[in-house]
Amino acid sequence: MSSSSSRPGIAVILSGWPRVSESFALNEVLALHRAGLLAAVLALKTGDGGIPHPAAAQLAPMVEILPPGDVSAQAEAAVSRLDGIGVSAVHGYFAHAPAAVAAAVADKFGVPYGFSVHALDARKVSKQELGDRARRAAVVVTCNEDAAAEVQAAGIRPTLVRHGVDLAAFPATEPSARMPAEHDPVELLAVGRLVEKKGFDVLLDALSRLDRPYRLRLVGDGPLRPRLEAMIAAHRLADRVELVGRCTHATLPDYYAGADVVVVPSVVDSTGDRDGLPNVVLESMASQRPVVASAVAAIPAAVRDGVTGTLVPPRDPDALAGALTALIDSPARRAELGRAARRTAETEFGLGRRTGQFCRVLERAYG
Repeated sequence: MSSSSSRPGIAVILSGWPRVSESFALNEVLALHRAGLLAAVLALKTGDGGIPHPAAAQLAPMVEILPPGDVSAQAEAAVSRLDGIGVSAVHGYFAHAPAAVAAAVADKFGVPYGFSVHALDARKVSKQELGDRARRAAVVVTCNEDAAAEVQAAGIRPTLVRHGVDLAAFPATEPSARMPAEHDPVELLAVGRLVEKKGFDVLLDALSRLDRPYRLRLVGDGPLRPRLEAMIAAHRLADRVELVGRCTHATLPDYYAGADVVVVPSVVDSTGDRDGLPNVVLESMASQRPVVASAVAAIPAAVRDGVTGTLVPPRDPDALAGALTALIDSPARRAELGRAARRTAETEFGLGRRTGQFCRVLERAYG
């Protein structure tokens, strides 16, 4: 089945809908819609129950949740829903179940398919399965070098399309505008789900070693909250560390504006899961904040040591404490790194630039 238009009508298969942490998928699918390339959106399951991104409302009328089942059953359900609407390609978001369903649906319709790879999804399938799936695809898109390396190890060269950040939603502000007193604590910020791969336990360990005035706000929630609360009590950090809980996308920019330094202490967790390039990195850079981050996965693609922030080895609280101490002691250095971070966000990671590239890659592959 092919579209009557000269441009491809792409059906997108998502893993879940809506998902707070997957704003990158929302941004790219919305870009396809605005470019007139989107035929339909199907999700394999409901989302994570968090407060959805405000832009999700624009896409919601097009999204259908498929009944639960295995790949074959969900592919059959997808074929039934897509029949007759002019689908000329199917694109799966993530290399595991969404890509498998996309391939099966495309095979039924006799149209090309492809998929996007991000982080853990590339490790949820065997190298052989990933390679077989990629060789049959018209395009395999990766958003960072870490995911690209997984695809290349399976024998296929992917197309790299980095994620972007909404520069208007996360405006640059000058921390010095707050005019802090000489002995005011430096404001630290960390953002993310309270799960092992975020490394927040390492951050608390590092903070217990600091002998400088600071305050940390940790925005997010998750299963490790009780453990982190216990660490805060054990290290006697209650007067300096606040677990804020979840916030909405509408209020998140205010947290960046109130911070002096953003900390991203990501690790590879005990299951092998890791971040790709976390949203918090690009949002911090757009907000003109220096980032202290672990040199893990694709984070070094944006956080360039000594240029836009500081990189430290993962799971190294001493190194993290040293990096934070250096920035706490130097407001001028923080400002310099923050300005460079914003410039890099503008020149390399602007949302329009990145989603425009994504649309062009898919249009060429499926046109």
